[in-house]
Amino acid sequence: MRNTKTKSKKKKILFIVLSIVAVLMIVGDWALSVMIYNENFNQRFNSYEPFMFYVDDFDGLQCTRYEFTSNEGQKLMGYMYSSGENQRGIIVMAHGFGGGGHNSYMDCANYFARHGYYVFCYDVTGNDESEGEGIGGLPQGVIDLDYAIAFVEESGNFPNLPIALFGHSWGGYSVCSVLTYHPEVKAAIACSGFNASSDLFEAGGKEQIGNGIYLMLPFVKLHEKIKYGSYASNTAMDGFSKSDAAVMIVHSFDDDVVPVEYGYEMYYEKYKDDSRFHFIPLEKEGHNYFNDDTYRNAFNAEFDKWLQTLDYDYNAVENKERFSGDKADYIYQNLDREQWCNSLDPELFEDFVDFYDVFF
Repeated sequence: MRNTKTKSKKKKILFIVLSIVAVLMIVGDWALSVMIYNENFNQRFNSYEPFMFYVDDFDGLQCTRYEFTSNEGQKLMGYMYSSGENQRGIIVMAHGFGGGGHNSYMDCANYFARHGYYVFCYDVTGNDESEGEGIGGLPQGVIDLDYAIAFVEESGNFPNLPIALFGHSWGGYSVCSVLTYHPEVKAAIACSGFNASSDLFEAGGKEQIGNGIYLMLPFVKLHEKIKYGSYASNTAMDGFSKSDAAVMIVHSFDDDVVPVEYGYEMYYEKYKDDSRFHFIPLEKEGHNYFNDDTYRNAFNAEFDKWLQTLDYDYNAVENKERFSGDKADYIYQNLDREQWCNSLDPELFEDFVDFYDVFF
């Protein structure tokens, strides 16, 4: 009898020890997953000044700056671009991830402004002129777009015109997902976008650690859900189902940042026969395909030649600050700003404007 009790006691102790170990492993995996997520996505991003666009770079472009608040009271900087008169609608533009705020899309704003639209751009939380120590996470893009649309519609600062959306990459995900909260939007163009907020973490993680990323995904999704609530679980597909907006989806099949299976392919499978959806598949254009790269490639080739003339190791840590200054000086002295600022792919952007014009 005593031996039986001893065995039972040992089993209980073993069970408790294993349970504690399991809990610690889960907590450890959770902590690791959140840490990696934050290292990749909860960062502050600023535009690289030597390549920044300015209003004066574009003939006739006008800009008015506005300040508005987002979900936690952080102040965001917004910019209304216009050119000419008799604009037909307002395009709210959501920028991509990692390069700073909206600045690198100012040439896109200029194009739409010259073709009959007001364009409202803004810097997402943690980018350029907007407040925030970091972005926080990818659902923040949808939240800030939600608040930006509300500001355009409700502040009294803008004409009472129909709203359209335009977004690239992170912005492509945002303009689709936000349709859940703004079914009044008439049309949206999503370029190189993805369906769910965790998709970018999954796609990047598969490149780094293969299928091991799927051990982290549940913790990442839980982290986003705790932090952002329904914004985190709301997807682009949810937005499509809650809206009657016309949607254009543009994606290149060689995109190695957002592979097509995370967006375009699932959208096409469900909506290829739906007349409100328009699909533009590209073949060898990568993730960023807005520009005719003729001048940019030529500039980069000359830049590479310049690198070979340096009399120090520009990759060495001790030369980081020196190289940063020399690089900026080279760009300021050699960049042809007229060509740099006016290199959008005309055929692609004509398609964009033609799409919007149908609904305005």
